[in-house]
Amino acid sequence: MGPQDSSRGPVPHGHVTLVQVARWAGVSAQTVSNAVNNPERVAPATRQRILAAVEELGYEPNLSARALRNRSSSLIAFKTRPARPDKASLLMDEFLYALNASAAQAGYHLILVHAEDGSANEIKAYRDLLKKTPVDAFVLTETHRNDDRVAAMRSWGVPFATFGRSWDGDDSTAWVDVDGRAGTRAAAEHVAAQGHRRIGHIGWLAGSEIGAERREGWLEGCRERGLETDLQALVPDTLEAGRQAAHRMLDSSRPATALVCASDTLALGVLRALHERGLRPGTDVAVTGFDDSPTAALVSPGLTTLHQPIDVVGRQLIQTIDNLLAGDAREPQHVLLEPELIVRGSSLPGPPRQ
Repeated sequence: MGPQDSSRGPVPHGHVTLVQVARWAGVSAQTVSNAVNNPERVAPATRQRILAAVEELGYEPNLSARALRNRSSSLIAFKTRPARPDKASLLMDEFLYALNASAAQAGYHLILVHAEDGSANEIKAYRDLLKKTPVDAFVLTETHRNDDRVAAMRSWGVPFATFGRSWDGDDSTAWVDVDGRAGTRAAAEHVAAQGHRRIGHIGWLAGSEIGAERREGWLEGCRERGLETDLQALVPDTLEAGRQAAHRMLDSSRPATALVCASDTLALGVLRALHERGLRPGTDVAVTGFDDSPTAALVSPGLTTLHQPIDVVGRQLIQTIDNLLAGDAREPQHVLLEPELIVRGSSLPGPPRQ
């Protein structure tokens, strides 16, 4: 059967198998496999014919599956993202370091993936990587509802684990996450214990599952004490948005005396607003953040915030991936870690004004 044999019939793009490529090129499936994976075993003319068929049909060999069978790559892929100058947190930088250290200890290597914003771009970058490089598994971050990346990984049969739970309630996804609800509840309880009754919340825009969870923690902390929850704002995660939201809540006819924020970035914007109004953090208005960024310990007074156990997250994710690659038959691992409230001067009563 030659390359122009009409008995082959049309083959649709997108779901092409190795057998279909073999039929199209008039060779055995093993010869196609050799041409893709061990080209030195195939005569140049035959390999050229096979590669032409691969190109024509859009066949995408699953190099990752081959690597998993042979355990030959020990590569775990992770998408990086650029730092933002308007954000205080270096959480993802800390996570990358923790993940890399844990991977090295377990005998794996991280391979970093670049992609522009958007799940479609990220998925394309993963597909391109799998065409060229045998990868054992992927780590995904910033999960959300109806996550196309999760669907793609499953369709490819590639093991993966996520930093961030499955917000669709899908128990078949392995994940490690930090309990944002418990964190902001602890922050609200802390400022309430200082005597505050008008506790506002500055959170992220609607559509962020993480932001919604942190808002729920603040709501729970206030409602358990019979406190009003009318002072809340959902804004972009920037210093300026935090600053403007703080001014609005302080201009209220019954202003906030404490502000629980969904991030250190927003909390630092609040501190700027207090400075502009001649108010003292802690003494006049209590302020809390989330993520324990380096800046939180450097401002004066220090910013009370929630510390995420990122080193534990990294270790748990690598352990989870190791279990998946070993064919562990247990249910996918779900690990929810509690953040630690780091109390500093921004939420504590200071000395009275002289």
